[in-house]
Amino acid sequence: MKRIFLGLAIIGAQFVFGQKVVGLKVENNQKKEQPATISKDKVNIYNDNFQKFIKALQASDYKAVDEVLSDKVKEIVTEDVLKKVKDGIDVNKKFEILKVGYYVTMDGTSHPNIKYKYAGDSSSKEVISAVFEDEGKLLGVLPAKKDK
Repeated sequence: MKRIFLGLAIIGAQFVFGQKVVGLKVENNQKKEQPATISKDKVNIYNDNFQKFIKALQASDYKAVDEVLSDKVKEIVTEDVLKKVKDGIDVNKKFEILKVGYYVTMDGTSHPNIKYKYAGDSSSKEVISAVFEDEGKLLGVLPAKKDK
């Protein structure tokens, strides 16, 4: 009798703790490939918006900064964040375009990216990276200082 209960308990435990197997279907949702280069017209639009951003940052005109920022980041960006960006960038110097390309975010989308260096700085030790939306609005500015 004990053996019957033991056998039923083992079989019952397998049913209670058993897992349901679900079929997995993988869909191929490839996004449209971005061209390897950005047109000069788009680069000029992005550069103009970046220069407007720098001028507004220099004058501490946060309403003008808000005009060139993307809607996606307006709620995140506060005056404190802008002050930190201003501290990380020498807004009194002029900027030259160092490199143009795409920046891939964590969700897999590609955004236009322009890397700037200070005019006259041949060593490119300090590079400012600006990420844009396709329409030209700023998504992010990252002052990256390279160590010697």
